[in-house]
Amino acid sequence: MAAEADSDPRPEPGQPLRLRRLLPAGEPVTVPETVEQLGLWDRRAQGSERQRVLLNMVSTVDGRATLGGRSAPLSGRADREMFHGLRSAVDAVLVGAGTVRMERYGRIIHEESVRRMRRDRGLGEEPLACIVSGRLALEPDIPLLAEPKAKVVILTSSQATLPATAAEVEYVRAERDGRLDLPGALTQLRERFGVQVLLCEGGPHLSLQLFAAGLVDELLLSLSPRLAGGEAASGEALRILGGPELDPPLSLEILGALECESDLFLRYGVSEGVSAARPSEASRGVSTAVPGVDASG
Repeated sequence: MAAEADSDPRPEPGQPLRLRRLLPAGEPVTVPETVEQLGLWDRRAQGSERQRVLLNMVSTVDGRATLGGRSAPLSGRADREMFHGLRSAVDAVLVGAGTVRMERYGRIIHEESVRRMRRDRGLGEEPLACIVSGRLALEPDIPLLAEPKAKVVILTSSQATLPATAAEVEYVRAERDGRLDLPGALTQLRERFGVQVLLCEGGPHLSLQLFAAGLVDELLLSLSPRLAGGEAASGEALRILGGPELDPPLSLEILGALECESDLFLRYGVSEGVSAARPSEASRGVSTAVPGVDASG
């Protein structure tokens, strides 16, 4: 049956993109309205034990998280708008060094109107750009590091520092057994930088470690209407979690679903009462401490 005319989410020229609400059912919503409904502008009371952590990932229908080593080819118009909309309301964006290099990360907020909105709502002009890096293998010509107005925090177990960069760079050093202690690093982000809402954008190895450490509150999964094929054994056909199996598998609860132009936006919560999963017996050496960077630099 055809949809009602007044429920058609396709925008008129010059009008904002609208997404169909599938779960819970309701009227179409814009990306800014979705961000409001997610409560991303809300801040927890002082003294909260830890920040709210959301993981935003994209995947093809057959499970690929990258094409040619990058996630950008998977993203349609709606996914790109959601990607930037989520960034608009958080305190910090967390990403692995390998992803920063491959995706050529730049300034977190591009539009002056969004920076002004953040100021008006009591936040800094843009989120902190937080990079998980073990070996600090980050070239100074990466657009983010070459941006004089960028504020970057490096999460690392290393005592080294980067060569001089145009960006303002600070360090969170948290080490356990020679590896990055992720829970300790996120605690420092909250205590030193006031990060209460943290958005992680991957990559897959960092995402696995966040789940293994019991640090993720919600998974925001954009399901791209594409089939890619490819063999994971090639090392390039990554899924949204990269690395050893979680034992037991982590249980999730569906909290919401949106659709636009055949892209699905699924919101999952980590089920209450589920403790942190652990890598399977075949790889007990991997723990909540991240080896290397995003396990890669």
